[in-house]
This record gives sequence, C-alpha cells and structure tokens, in this order.
Amino acid sequence: MRTLPGSKRRRGRALAPFRNQRGELVEPALLSATSAKNEFGHVLDTVLQGGVVVVTKHDAPKAVIISFDDFKALSTGATRDLDTLASEFDALLDRMQTPRARAGMKAAFHAAPKELGKAAVTAARRRA
Repeated sequence: MRTLPGSKRRRGRALAPFRNQRGELVEPALLSATSAKNEFGHVLDTVLQGGVVVVTKHDAPKAVIISFDDFKALSTGATRDLDTLASEFDALLDRMQTPRARAGMKAAFHAAPKELGKAAVTAARRRA
C-alpha cells in the first residue's frame, strides 16, 4: 500500500487493489482527511497519473478519489450491464408466456414424481 506525503501507514486491514478503466491493478494510496485538504495538488497529481487515493478519517476509509475516466468507466459499465440484463429478462419472460410454455408448466405441476424423474433424465441426456 502506497502512502502519500503527510499520510499515515495504515495498520491492520489492507485495502484491495483497484482495477482502473484499462484493467490495470492500482494500489490505493492512503491519506488522512487533513492531509488531503492541505495537499490537494499532490493528491490531484497522483490521481491524474493513474493512481487511486483513499482518504481516511481516524484511520478508517471515508472516500476514494479516482480519475474522471475511471469514474466514467465504472458508472457507464454498470448501466450497460443492467440494461443488458433487463432486456434478457424481458425476452425470457416473453418466452415463458407462450401457450406452449404455459402448457409445459401446467403439466410439470400436475406430473407424478415418477414422470418428473423420467423427464429430468431425458433432459440431462440431451445436454450431455
């Protein structure tokens, strides 16, 4: 764990490395809130050079300073993933609403245990 000038070395738990928008692991630098206020120029230089700064208060992490590019990568990536999952869910739900799917579910709920076992074995053989 790197430390910036004016920061304290943190004892105990180490913070996990951060993966930036290029996929590189970056070791977060620890800096007290007071030092961050007094040395903002140095903090900004560290972040602009691809670093990550964790601001602590009473030795507990309170904030993380990352570059705008890292922020953009984190914020837009989650939105795209959620949009993709939502559309996949909607498509799956639509397939489950067809008359054939409804008939299959009705048959499964009313099937005897022996019939369910037989269907499970048949499905497993198809996948293998």
